[in-house]
Amino acid sequence: MLGTGSSHQTALELARHILAVSEEKYGKSLQFLIEDTEEELSEVKGMGPAKVARLKAAVEIGRRLKRGGGASEKQITVRRGKEVFDYVRSDLESLDREHFCILLLNSRNQITGKEVVSVGSLDASIVHPREIFKNCIKKSAAAIILVHNHPSGDPSPSHDDLEVTRRLVDVGKLLGIHVLDHVIVADGRFVSLRESWSGWFA
Repeated sequence: MLGTGSSHQTALELARHILAVSEEKYGKSLQFLIEDTEEELSEVKGMGPAKVARLKAAVEIGRRLKRGGGASEKQITVRRGKEVFDYVRSDLESLDREHFCILLLNSRNQITGKEVVSVGSLDASIVHPREIFKNCIKKSAAAIILVHNHPSGDPSPSHDDLEVTRRLVDVGKLLGIHVLDHVIVADGRFVSLRESWSGWFA
C-alpha cells in the first residue's frame, strides 16, 4: 500500500518503522492505522499525504467489508441492540480509548450517518447536548442512537454512562429528536440500555 519509500529509506523499511511505532504506542502492530488521525500519521517521517490517504482508505475498505459488504448506510435499519452492535463493533472494539458516537436515523430507523462526538473518558462535561444535537438538527435526523466503547472489556454501564444517557434522552424529548438507545460495546459483548432501562426511552 505504501508503494514507494522515501529518499532515506525503502518502502519495506518505512513499513517496518510504521509497525514499530504502532507497537510502541498501542502494543499492537496495526493499531496505529486505526487509532491515529491523518495528521498524526503524517508526523511519521517518510509519510506524505498520498501514503496516508492510501493507508486510511485501506482501513476504511476493510471496515466496510466487515460491516456488511459495503452496503449503503441508508439501507441499514437498526431496531435492537444486537443490530447496533453488529454495525459498530468493527469500528469500536479495537480502540484503546473511549469513543462516544451517535448514529443518525430517519423516520424508518435507517442509518443516515455516524459521527464521533468525543474521544476520552465519558462524562457529562465532555458529552454536551449541544454537540450531540447540533448536527442532528442540521441534518434533520428523526432519531439517534448513542454508542460508545469500553476498552476495559466490560460493557456494564458506569454511573456516568447512566447520567449522560438520562440527560440526553430528556434533551432529545424537548427537541423532538428521539434517543432510541445507548449501546455500550466491549470485547465481543454489548449492553443495550434501552433493553435494560426501557422506561427512560418511552
